[in-house]
Amino acid sequence: MALVPAKFIFFPIIFFLLTSLSLSKAELQSSYYDQTCPQLDKIIADTVLNASKHDPKVPARILRMFFHDCFIRGCDASILLDSTATNKAEKDGPPNISVRSFYVIDDAKAKLEKACPHTVSCADIIAIAARDVVAMSGGPYWKVLKGRKDGKVSKASDTSALPAPFFNVSQLVQSFAKRGLGVKDMVTLSGGHTLGFSHCSSFVARLRNFSSLHDIDPRLNTEFALGLRKQCPKPNNNGDAGQFLDSTASVFDNDYYRQLLAGKGVFSSDQSLVDDFRTRWIVEAYARDQSLFFKEFATSMVKLGNARGSGDGEVRLHCRVKN
Repeated sequence: MALVPAKFIFFPIIFFLLTSLSLSKAELQSSYYDQTCPQLDKIIADTVLNASKHDPKVPARILRMFFHDCFIRGCDASILLDSTATNKAEKDGPPNISVRSFYVIDDAKAKLEKACPHTVSCADIIAIAARDVVAMSGGPYWKVLKGRKDGKVSKASDTSALPAPFFNVSQLVQSFAKRGLGVKDMVTLSGGHTLGFSHCSSFVARLRNFSSLHDIDPRLNTEFALGLRKQCPKPNNNGDAGQFLDSTASVFDNDYYRQLLAGKGVFSSDQSLVDDFRTRWIVEAYARDQSLFFKEFATSMVKLGNARGSGDGEVRLHCRVKN
């Protein structure tokens, strides 16, 4: 049998590898559904807007849903899968109990299945819906890159990897770095808390018996801390009690950063952004310049949206269950 010179074998291998790399980089694109589901954006935007009119908490919940989905296994809609008799899924992990509003994604998916069957992934619906809730709340609009596939694995135990409300800056930096996000991305994406609400359990430790020297976390504005105490009495029999994370909770703006500089960060992790030299200058910049924050937020959201799940994905027919 004739031998093929090595140089003739080497070239096709290199060509294949280069082609594979270029295809993987081009896999997500804003025009992904232009031919197969051109009405996609309108269907999702109308669904989200209608849901938000009936429940003002929807925007914050959808934005949080996107963050929590992407942080676990990449943006693969694993947060949408229901638990089964043999598996407790992400949505039932402790940090995700209060996410809710999954029905909005279900509604959008049902409408899309009628318009363009078996085409749009649940992961892409979450990404687009997150952009829409930000824009309709007064924030920036950006082109969402599309073409994600839905994951097949969802484990509640994985939610322990989500950034906790008591993290310090070093812990936050490390957590975001694992997702390919830098310090500026971390501070920028934290600005999503401008639409946020927290139950008392996530910050009550700052309000009483904080340390041997301080009853209240000394970083907190005193008047603000006393107000939080009233919101979260001891004992607290109201499971829905809590606090909005900035003073304009239904509007996407830069008030979150101004609140941090005034000592009114609800989470310890948020307030820590002011205390560290690596992050304070970014907080100050965004507090001064809302347009800068909007520009960087859109950039960081695209970057977060590039976090990929495993290669073994699918387009689910129903977002709550695997095909």
